Amino acid sequence: MTGAGSWPPEADPVLRGEARGQGRVYQATRDQLITEHHHHYQEAGAAVAVASPDSVRVARVDRPPRVLRNREELRAGLVAALAEGGAVHVVHGMGGTGKTSLAHWLFAEATRRGQVGLWVTASDRLSLRAAMLAVAADRGAQAGEVLAAFAGHRAAADLVWQYLDRSPQRWLLVMDNADDPELLAEGGWLRSSAAGTVLVTSRRAVAALWRTATTHPLGALPLEDAAQVLCDLAPESGTLDQARAVARSLGCLPLALDLAGSYLAHQILESWTMADYHDHLQDDATALIDQGAQLSQGPAEDRQLVSRTWQITLDSLSAQGLPEATTLLRLLSCWSADPLPLSVLASGAAAAGLDQLSPPLPAAQLEAALRALLANSLVSLQPSDPARPSAGARRLQVHAVVLDSVRAGIPPQDRRSYHRAATALLAAALPAPEAGRAPAGELLLLAPHVAALLRRGAQEVPPESIELAIRTAGSIHEAGDYQAAAALAETAGRLAQEIGGADAPAALSARRQQGDSLRRLGRLQESVQLLQDVLSRCEAVLGGDDPQTLQSALTLSLPLYLLGQRENGLALLERAVAGLRRVLGEQSPQALQGRALSLELLVDVGRVADFVHQGASTVADCEGFLGAGHPVTVVAYSNYAYGLLHAGDPPAAHAAAERAVQARIALHGPEHPLVYSAKLVLSWALMLCGRHEEAVLLMREAAEGRERLLGTGHPLSVRARILLVERLVAAGRPAEAERLFRENLADAERVSGADDPDLCRVRALFTR
Repeated sequence: MTGAGSWPPEADPVLRGEARGQGRVYQATRDQLITEHHHHYQEAGAAVAVASPDSVRVARVDRPPRVLRNREELRAGLVAALAEGGAVHVVHGMGGTGKTSLAHWLFAEATRRGQVGLWVTASDRLSLRAAMLAVAADRGAQAGEVLAAFAGHRAAADLVWQYLDRSPQRWLLVMDNADDPELLAEGGWLRSSAAGTVLVTSRRAVAALWRTATTHPLGALPLEDAAQVLCDLAPESGTLDQARAVARSLGCLPLALDLAGSYLAHQILESWTMADYHDHLQDDATALIDQGAQLSQGPAEDRQLVSRTWQITLDSLSAQGLPEATTLLRLLSCWSADPLPLSVLASGAAAAGLDQLSPPLPAAQLEAALRALLANSLVSLQPSDPARPSAGARRLQVHAVVLDSVRAGIPPQDRRSYHRAATALLAAALPAPEAGRAPAGELLLLAPHVAALLRRGAQEVPPESIELAIRTAGSIHEAGDYQAAAALAETAGRLAQEIGGADAPAALSARRQQGDSLRRLGRLQESVQLLQDVLSRCEAVLGGDDPQTLQSALTLSLPLYLLGQRENGLALLERAVAGLRRVLGEQSPQALQGRALSLELLVDVGRVADFVHQGASTVADCEGFLGAGHPVTVVAYSNYAYGLLHAGDPPAAHAAAERAVQARIALHGPEHPLVYSAKLVLSWALMLCGRHEEAVLLMREAAEGRERLLGTGHPLSVRARILLVERLVAAGRPAEAERLFRENLADAERVSGADDPDLCRVRALFTR
């Protein structure tokens, strides 16, 4: 705008002009090109037409925590940073871990210490820019300067940091919800200043902008603190023990705890206790947790729901051209929240049909999708444990609440295809039966994920998942974890019955595996009852010569034998072996397994001549057809050594028992119940060879190993203590032997029966 002036000039050749206020006069005696750049500074106090927040002096938190539990070490470090200034700290973690609550606590602490607290929401470009310019105004920038920066006439971030650097008071600047670090980078908003401290909260664990900052990962709370949070929020709803149970089900995630506590504290029509809440969590956890947000006293737009907390990040990744991250997290949600070996994703991705999912997940994009989930704290990566090499290499872990909410968000029409892909990946990671045993550590890592596949209900679970569970239960059984094997087989059998009825082949296979594991657990009566029902159904549905019927008969023979029905057990076993040899052939592992098992039973019923006739050929056939390291061959080694002791050939028995122990260790590792069974046989051979002290030491090791792995009340543990008595007598330690015998006699009669041959032999040592 041109101001008042004098024109045209009079005779005076000197041109004159005058302007007032913001006016300008342009004067030239020749042609002149004028380029202008304007900065309009208003008078102090003039209105500024910028969409700035109402205040940057107030922390934007929906419901500030009544008490901030745990985080003591991190809080102490951040308080020290307040005093020092000049640093940038980034607190990162997945949604719901309490990053904003921690920032709110530090904000309050800073203001309590006389510092200026400045709060900026950094979730989007416009909010960030407006709030940072409001920070500049708070620190003394004139309204005209702020308007110029807002209009782009001067560098906005430079203006903000100019006034932050000049601030006469120390300050804390919180940049909350900076989940897209690129927004901070592109405007140059994130800097450090000696005048104050910067705290950034973000879901992004990895970002180039964090390289010069101090980063602090934030995860779930410890169980005790999580339980106390629930008691803080709903003190009348239950006991601390009940709060622990709820907290454990919620994975100790602060957001879930907050919503659960809000629900319990603000009920009107219902009056659930924490125990009631825990029971209802088993039905639809995500929907129930979200109901706590409906009782929030904050604005509706500020209420956080677990069902959408992580979807925000997934939507952002899809907008960035990576929809595969959503597919991968949905796939992970089919499994358990337990650690998952990375090898599961790496080994079977190409064959699992991931490119047929919706959205598709091509194998080439798997790495990028995984990196995106890691960078946004939706999954975490656990390093391998040098102390437990058998537990596998690196593992992924996803919080249980994340899995539940993501799983609930999969379109119903897509769930079965995701389930099939998850099953195929686990099946590829589990060694095939003919490949030998899997390391126990790997099996223990895979087992909870296989079990999780069975929890989705009959409508979602494909037959492949049940078959995988039965196969996994068998592998776990071979690895020596009979309790886990029985539980997994029971779950698989129950679901198979629900889908196909009690006579379905999968149901019968699962229940047979369950019965065999119950036998190993010493629950012999339960084992016999279950296996007799399985055998009856197999005979009725499949016929007497079906391999599954014959295998069921073989499996039933063992608990019958252990219950003292030795003749019946052996007769059933021999019929099964004859059928397996006829139906499957002499070289089949099933027929050879039956022959190997019969070696022990033959000598126990007094048919030593039959043992001598069959023993060496059975071992030779197992070695020749299956190989020396096959589990069936190892059973043959061990039972052959046992039979040689009854046949009266201690030197040969000693050599065979040594080989059996080494084969057991090579197959199962040193800590396995069957290794200690083999050492028991070797101890007996040492005793009969006159090496009494060695026999006592090895027998004591076998007894203690069985007690450690199976429990002191297990029949095999009781039997081991009774047989240790025999070794002590042979070693010339009668007083110690008699004391041990008296202590264990009642248990031995209870679990084995008063007529058990081993017990009768040991009892005779004290009644001569």
